[in-house]
Amino acid sequence: MDWCHYRFRSRWDLDAPPAAVFAVLANGDDYPRWWPQVREVRRIDERSGAARFRSLVPYDLRLIVSEARQDPADGVLEIGFAGDLEGWARWTVLPQGTGTRAHFEQEVVARKALLRRLALPGRPVFRANHALMMRSGLRGLRAHLAARPAGPAGTAPPGPAPGPSGGNAV
Repeated sequence: MDWCHYRFRSRWDLDAPPAAVFAVLANGDDYPRWWPQVREVRRIDERSGAARFRSLVPYDLRLIVSEARQDPADGVLEIGFAGDLEGWARWTVLPQGTGTRAHFEQEVVARKALLRRLALPGRPVFRANHALMMRSGLRGLRAHLAARPAGPAGTAPPGPAPGPSGGNAV
């Protein structure tokens, strides 16, 4: 087993229409406004950016994020990334009752030296740290969506163009 390889999955149920959820998740530039552990996002070009993350464990993760897929019809946002972590992440946004279910999947290999040195003893801590970050992101997204004005027929209001991260800078 490669102790530096991780797979994460989360499911977020949200009281907002899929179009509104997709619009927020697609705008990677705004993640720091609603997700506390996303400390910084800086656009490099139309399809890529640099991001910095920090959760409970006191280390930063720095990534270069590139949009791989942005498909509103299928509700899919996917990115690839390199840096302290190498891999991919994907949001799949689907209708669920009167709201939305957002599935998050991520597969990464730790490249940061500290994470590699502590891979075996630190693995449970790193997984717990990721779970805390995801719970905080869910709380932040719920609050952000609740504060947004609804567009016509409950759709997302017009907003900025999707960010460089394809919305998945996690």
